[in-house]
Amino acid sequence: YAAAIRQALEDAMVADPSVVVLGQAVSDPKPTYGTTSGLAEKFGADRVMNTPLSEDGMTGIAVGMALAGLRPVLVHIRADFLLLTFNQLVNMAAPMKWMYGGRLRCPMVVRAVIGKSWGQGPQHSKGVYPMLAHVPGLKVAAPAFPGAAYLALRAAIRDDDPVIFVEHRLLHDVEGDVDTDEHPDTMIQDQAVVHGGAGDVTLVGVSWMAVECLRAAPLLAEKGLRADVVIPTWLAPLDTSLIEASVARTGRLVIVDNSWTFCGWGAEVVARLAEGG
Repeated sequence: YAAAIRQALEDAMVADPSVVVLGQAVSDPKPTYGTTSGLAEKFGADRVMNTPLSEDGMTGIAVGMALAGLRPVLVHIRADFLLLTFNQLVNMAAPMKWMYGGRLRCPMVVRAVIGKSWGQGPQHSKGVYPMLAHVPGLKVAAPAFPGAAYLALRAAIRDDDPVIFVEHRLLHDVEGDVDTDEHPDTMIQDQAVVHGGAGDVTLVGVSWMAVECLRAAPLLAEKGLRADVVIPTWLAPLDTSLIEASVARTGRLVIVDNSWTFCGWGAEVVARLAEGG
């Protein structure tokens, strides 16, 4: 997964000289799980830039870069501190195209690492992406496997709107196939991948929880229960068509998320399915 993200960054930077990467320690020998390793040596300090510990200020600089014609990829090693950037993301970047009648756009990507692991306390383990998915003008991707991570990041960098790219820290060592021959200039059309095809229950797993759902499916099979597993990549804009199709077959739905339940992303999915009958 980490290598897929790194490859997506390198390929995007080769294809488009306006793509730049900035964030805390992005040029360190082992930066952000290796996702930016070697980029500073290949592209130089003008395109791979370390930043101070100033999340609000650096996000504002990334917004300015985007308005000036660059395509910045800003790395936040802990999504908890995106809370410091809400003015820049919610009041500045997200509504830009509407405030200026489409004359200005804000093509930036914010990589945000979520989730718990060893030693991550309550200030370093949040998944605040449902708050950002709530905001008109922000797109949110949370790919669960390397192939989806590569394609989603390439698409996010090419998109003319700001994108929050969510990575659970436990995903960076997950292995899987990556197809770099595809040309994701636009948003991925399929919003989710369905595994199973028929069954007794639909499991929807977001980010690392997709891994857990795939682990749960054979355990349920041992009990005689067949499970569809739906793995969303794009949380906003939200396309529930594959989830709806699966639930129409199974009649039961379990959503497994990384964030808080109240007003969460899963609650929005359940509400939409209920409204649709």
